[in-house]
Order: sequence, then structure tokens, then C-alpha cells
Amino acid sequence: MNPPHLYSEAELRGLGFAHVGRDVRLDRSVRLFGIGRISIGDHSRIDPFCVLSAGPDGITIGRNVHVAAYCGMVGRARIELEDFAGLSQRCSLFSSSDDYTGVAMTNPTVPEEFTQATHGAVRLGRHVIIGCGSIVLPGVSIGLGAAVGALSVIRQDVPDFAIMAGNPARKLGERARTMLELEQAYLTSEAAGAG
Repeated sequence: MNPPHLYSEAELRGLGFAHVGRDVRLDRSVRLFGIGRISIGDHSRIDPFCVLSAGPDGITIGRNVHVAAYCGMVGRARIELEDFAGLSQRCSLFSSSDDYTGVAMTNPTVPEEFTQATHGAVRLGRHVIIGCGSIVLPGVSIGLGAAVGALSVIRQDVPDFAIMAGNPARKLGERARTMLELEQAYLTSEAAGAG
């Protein structure tokens, strides 16, 4: 039986998601906009006080993804978190951004013809981990197994297995690839009924 703060499987299926997998744990405090354009894979968890605002291109969350408390995913362009990715608390993924130069007006209360917002898909590859309070800006792709340290700002693509940190983020090293072997062992055990 689910704890009362989580939606039941039947409730999740009735909310109108584009897709919702098995064993999804979604806190009732999560705010969902454009729910018909949001997909969540098996065994994923979204913790309290998150905001998912799907634009026309939607939000796709893979299997075994963890989104910690107070995270936000917002924007018109696609946002994708591939399998086994994770966001620590208070991370923000933006697939849209206002123009801050002053040549246009800003904020969503102003009609589009007076703004110059930019839009770009955001993708987090498999096994990506994003540290607490980090921000990912529009148009960024973070490669397989990469890690982003806490309070970082990611403005450009991140290569596979890179360890990044800072504002602007800089490469500090590389992560081990052992996670890929463990992923296969886990998937095999799950297929055999142990997961």
C-alpha cells in the first residue's frame, strides 16, 4: 500500500499522463502543467514540491530516474531525462529563456511578439547526476554518465562521463564506467524477477 503522500498507481493512470510506467512514486505536492505531454518510466520517483511544466515538445523521464525535492523542469522545448539519471534538490532545467539584454520585454505575462525568448531542448543522458542547486540552460545536452557538482551552471554541452562544476562549469575530471556493468546486472536481475 502506498503512503498517503504518494499517488496510487490507479490515480497516476487517471491523471492524464502521456505515459506512466510501473512503480512510479509521485508525491501529491508535485505541480504538473501540460500533463498530457509528460511521460514517466518504470521505477522513477519525483519528490515533494517539484514543478514540471511541459511545453509543446514535452517532458520525458526514463526508468529509475530520481528527481529530488524542489526541482523544476520548465520551457517550451523538449526536456528529457534518460534512464538512471538523477537531480539533487533544487535543480532547475530550463528549455526556454528570456532575453536579458533589454532589447525585448520579459516574462510570460507579455505577448510573444514583444519578447525574444530562446528555446532549446535539454537532454540528460543515462546515469547523469546533477548536484544540488544546479541550473541547466536551454539547448544543453549532458552526455552519458556525466556528473555536475552542486551550484553549477551548465551553459554548453557536457561530454560523456565528464565531471563538471562551477559557474560557468568547467571539467574537473572523468567518472568511472563501472555503472554501466552494474546497470546490466540490475536489469538482468529485474528481468529474472529479483528487482
